[in-house]
This record gives sequence, C-alpha cells and structure tokens, in this order.
Amino acid sequence: MTAEGHGTHGILGALPPEHRDRLLGFARDVFFPPGDRIFDEGGTADRFWIIRAGLVALDVYEPGRGPTVVETLGEGELLGWSWLFEPYRWHLGAQTRTEVQAYEFDALQVRAAIDADPAFGLAVTRCVAAVAIGRRLRAARTRLLDLYGPPGRKAPTA
Repeated sequence: MTAEGHGTHGILGALPPEHRDRLLGFARDVFFPPGDRIFDEGGTADRFWIIRAGLVALDVYEPGRGPTVVETLGEGELLGWSWLFEPYRWHLGAQTRTEVQAYEFDALQVRAAIDADPAFGLAVTRCVAAVAIGRRLRAARTRLLDLYGPPGRKAPTA
C-alpha cells in the first residue's frame, strides 16, 4: 500500500516518502459506523489509526459528567499515540461522530520495525511527537480553559 491517491497531508504528509510508504506497508483498511466506541481511556493501546475520511471525537471521562470531548479529529490525522510509549494505555477515549474510514496499524508490528530501523523509528517518533502529541496537548489545554475558565472569559486560541 502506498500513499498515492490516498492524500499526503496530516501525519502521512509529515513523514518522508520512504518512511511513509514503509509505514503504510503495515496498514489495513477499516471502517467504523457513526457512534462506534473505538477505545476507552485506560484501555490497552495495541493499535492506532490514520483517518482517511470521517470524524472521531476524543474525550476524557469526568465523574458525574461522563465523557467530555476535548478534540475532534478528521482526515489525515493520527488517532492514538499511546501505543508508542509505555505503559501502552490510552490517555483518552475515542468515539466516531460520522462513518470513519481509516488505516489501522498493529502497534506491536510497528514498534518492532521502529526498533529494527533507527532512521524509520526516529522519523515516526518525531512525527508522532510533533504532529499528534504537541497539537493534541494544545487542543486539550484550550478546551479545558473553555470548560473551567472564569465565566465570560474567552480562552486563547492555539
């Protein structure tokens, strides 16, 4: 599987072509219906996805309130980064908002390839850190300021 015809923006666009094609070699196509719970906070992070089409809401569980959406992901975005770092547990939950088409990756396979090829490992790790983690943390911070900031105060934009 290559990126040709599948778009090269988002996380796939951030990877050099040889590493992008190598990563896509581990992919399988999956589909999720609207309202499907993909994973729950605290669950085992044994796979990850790159969204090809559709929307997925990331949420955090708040006692007494239930799940609170902190970010919505769309086409080209990485769904899940907890697979890359021990203890391999999800930090958030994820539920589809619409039908979702995605590439699904087995975390164990990709981690083995990362360990076997330092150049591939560095490229994937840097990409996950820059594209997913940094952006996700900024979005979560902004959302939390929206939820818990003083009334009438607008949260800064990221």
